[in-house]
Amino acid sequence: MILRTWTARATPEGVAAYRAYFTTVLLPLLRERPGFRGGCLVAEEGGLGTLTFWDSLDAIRAFAGDDCTTAVVEPEARAVLVDFDRVVRHREVLADARPGLD
Repeated sequence: MILRTWTARATPEGVAAYRAYFTTVLLPLLRERPGFRGGCLVAEEGGLGTLTFWDSLDAIRAFAGDDCTTAVVEPEARAVLVDFDRVVRHREVLADARPGLD
């Protein structure tokens, strides 16, 4: 499994708006993607971060394109952010202790 991470800077109002976007728009779209295994939105000082889980880099490429390190940030999301990372990071998940994933 692959963990894809991305961070953005936002005002408190922007964080609230992105949270609404993440839960009502982005997650439902990602759940339709083959190989998507889940995701979460986390608070960071001055902004937020996303963590999404995927079966493979091929599943990520089907979502993000051939250069899967490029961030996919739709205009609706860009509108509520001060700035965001243009590049994402990928890590191989070696163990996962989330309930129900045994």
